[in-house]
Amino acid sequence: MAKSKYNAQKVSYISVPSQVINTLSSSSLQTLLLSPKKPSRNRFLSCSSYKNPRVWFFALFLFGFLRMLKLCFDLDPLVPFYPYPCVTSQTQEKSRSQLVFPSDGVEHGQKDQEAAPFNDLGSKSEVGSASNNEKSSESAAKDEYLKSIVKSKPLTSNRYGKSNGDGKGSEFWKQPDGLGYKPCLDFSSGYRRGSEAIVKNRRKYLLVVVSGGMNQQRNQIVDAVVIARILGAALVVPILQVNVIWGDESEFSDIFDLEHFKRVLANDVRIVSSLPSTHIMKRAVEEKRTPLHVSPQWIRARYLKPLNREGVLLLRGLDSRLSKDLPSDLQKLRCKVAFHALRFAPSIMQLGNRLAERMRSKGPYLALHLRMEKDVWVRTGCLPGLSPKYDEMINNERKRRPELLTGRSNMTYHDRKLAGLCPLNALEVTRLLKALGAPKDARIYWAGGQPLGGKEALLPLTIEFPHFYNKEDLALPGELEPFANRASLMAAIDYVVSEQSDVFMPSHGGNMGHAIQGQRAYAGHKKYITPNKRHMLPYFLNSSVPEAEFNRIIKDLHRDSLGQPELRNSKAGRDVTKYPVPECMCKDSHTRSSM
Repeated sequence: MAKSKYNAQKVSYISVPSQVINTLSSSSLQTLLLSPKKPSRNRFLSCSSYKNPRVWFFALFLFGFLRMLKLCFDLDPLVPFYPYPCVTSQTQEKSRSQLVFPSDGVEHGQKDQEAAPFNDLGSKSEVGSASNNEKSSESAAKDEYLKSIVKSKPLTSNRYGKSNGDGKGSEFWKQPDGLGYKPCLDFSSGYRRGSEAIVKNRRKYLLVVVSGGMNQQRNQIVDAVVIARILGAALVVPILQVNVIWGDESEFSDIFDLEHFKRVLANDVRIVSSLPSTHIMKRAVEEKRTPLHVSPQWIRARYLKPLNREGVLLLRGLDSRLSKDLPSDLQKLRCKVAFHALRFAPSIMQLGNRLAERMRSKGPYLALHLRMEKDVWVRTGCLPGLSPKYDEMINNERKRRPELLTGRSNMTYHDRKLAGLCPLNALEVTRLLKALGAPKDARIYWAGGQPLGGKEALLPLTIEFPHFYNKEDLALPGELEPFANRASLMAAIDYVVSEQSDVFMPSHGGNMGHAIQGQRAYAGHKKYITPNKRHMLPYFLNSSVPEAEFNRIIKDLHRDSLGQPELRNSKAGRDVTKYPVPECMCKDSHTRSSM
């Protein structure tokens, strides 16, 4: 049977990888397609061969293949492949400084289904062996960079011209000068001499019941350890009162690493899990009315005699009961508890670290602690500014439960706002971040409860900064189930991710913001933005100020509010766990930490 005309003219094609096509510039293609014809000198280069599509595709393939070979030896990260056909350790520092990890395309409210590979970042077999024989002082940084390329989506040049993968190319990500301050918990010889008798004591035991949210309980646990030290008593693991707002029944060991807590404080205070059998039947001396900010002398005078007599003392409501101004050794003990002993439970740390890795996988990130929940608006006497409907809801709740309003009840909402006593709403946070130079592609992790008004309340932020995530967005299916309906555990996860961020900013004060401020200071004064609400709000309310002038003013107002070292004793009543300089941090590089 004769072949059809169609079959006779059938043309074979060579499949060319799309990556090769992408490496060819338009001018190169035009050169190939529009090159002038030349007289043929042999059969191979005859006119008919120029018309043969096979010749053209062979030339195209050859040109692309040569380009690929060039890439292998002179790697240009701006035209990456995934996975890489060849990886070298000769990536230029200049090219590296011009790159930024792009958006991963995960919209707000959607699970990051591509997060699974982040759990095992850095597999050596995936990077290749080109740099295995060239380990040097610079190789570790290069290896990490190449690993991030292999694991991430393709890199792209920075369309905003500010942020980059290492967080050093933008003024916004720049860290404050720590002035050389480093942790130094060098206790006095007198403190160390007294420790042996205290940790061996088996007659006196202190019971404490702590209340409030996780961060409020954390503060009270710090003071409980210090009070036990003052009284020379063993501390029974603190009892966490069931929170009446969230109904969280978590115990100490659900939130914190109990064995680590005992081990770190072994030379300061004896920590026991429960009262020994010799003391169970004894009548505990219960104290509910400890005044605010009492001194060690007051505590000894009030509690030491009944404690020696009965052997058991029960304290409730420790919030702000202990003075912020204590002898140096007791201030150091506060820091030791807050920054070393109170580590979160392993399950919380593992998930928090995973979420932090997912945030950082594409570059630096900002953590926001947003205080926009209904109860916050009620307690502060402020209005959310969403609509008359929500303002009326808050006013009605405040009239129904006036006891919730915290202080200064004679002030109007407007007066509170101008005094800087109100949380920032989403629009105000957005304007502040833009004025401070946050790039539009900044990745933001937001911590806190669901805001009044839901996602609508967050629209100003999500529109201006689309890479906006919370733990629900980042967690894989099932990862948050063990922590469901446990507000304290959820708050602890937020704490871990926020503390590891490159920049942190709270929209309002509060226990979590204060705790993270101290933690970041103790870690080397990592950037912490304190909104200067009282001075900046008049400019927020003045719409006639040009944007450029507004940005200049806001930056100037926050020049000294970016987490720089501040001396605790420069202002009365400051907490050492928020301002660890000078009691817990010093500049002497030879000072050791007696942990």
